Amino acid sequence: MELRTLRYFVAVAEELHFGRAATRLHMSQPPLSRAIKQLEGDVGAALLHRSAAGVSLTPAGAALLEEARTLLDRADRARVRVAAAAGAATITVGILGDGTDPGASRLAAAFRGRHPDVEVRVRETDLTDPTCGLRAGLVDVALTRGPFDERGLAVRALRGDPVGAVLRADDPLAGRDRLQLADLAGRRWFRFPEGTDPLWQSYWNGGEPREGPVVRVVQECVQAVLWNGTVGIAPLGNRPSPQLALVPLTDMAPSRVVAAWNEADTHPLLGSFVRIATAAYRG
Repeated sequence: MELRTLRYFVAVAEELHFGRAATRLHMSQPPLSRAIKQLEGDVGAALLHRSAAGVSLTPAGAALLEEARTLLDRADRARVRVAAAAGAATITVGILGDGTDPGASRLAAAFRGRHPDVEVRVRETDLTDPTCGLRAGLVDVALTRGPFDERGLAVRALRGDPVGAVLRADDPLAGRDRLQLADLAGRRWFRFPEGTDPLWQSYWNGGEPREGPVVRVVQECVQAVLWNGTVGIAPLGNRPSPQLALVPLTDMAPSRVVAAWNEADTHPLLGSFVRIATAAYRG
């Protein structure tokens, strides 16, 4: 069994969906299906139940998933040991805006436990670059939020967070249980500087061009609301100050928390980092 095929199987087993697994692996679905069929032939057992209702693991598939994760982890450890022997056991992680996410804390603990000899360098970035410096080569992997231009990047979804409107506590809409974007028509919104990724800007402006103050960091967003009654959007998991209200927006898609890295990057720690991140954020 090749490690590549085992990675394919793990992706399908974790997603329980060939289409999502193919997207995660940046490949088309037919060759992925063929690879899994070949793997089933190699091990002499059906690994997946396929039906109109979806995909599920057979007992043999569940056993292989456990073994495959162990083998892939050992391969990652071997790469790290070689990198350490060559004096290169470091990884630079870009974090967008706020590193206090519980998922990031779980990831840090799990990664440190798995790779205690690796030096992790953290680069926190502002809201103007959702890739956290990936394209400029400043980081190896980014813990960030979508959407943004993904050309040339590999992206793994870690979690989806519902979002709400950030309002001053004395705003007439602050006492509502829920809002729609139409309720905020005509209001001033905080915006990002010219040249910011258009997909990113559009999402945080509710899909429409807006007028309002230009901000770069989270605290500038908060101050724009406090001082000027500006409107913005934030994940519902954020805890605003008593002077602010966060009201759920029912017609906004969740904000995706993702890990992103350059597709061509062969850093020996990337595979392990992304697998640990996937478990940490979903845990």
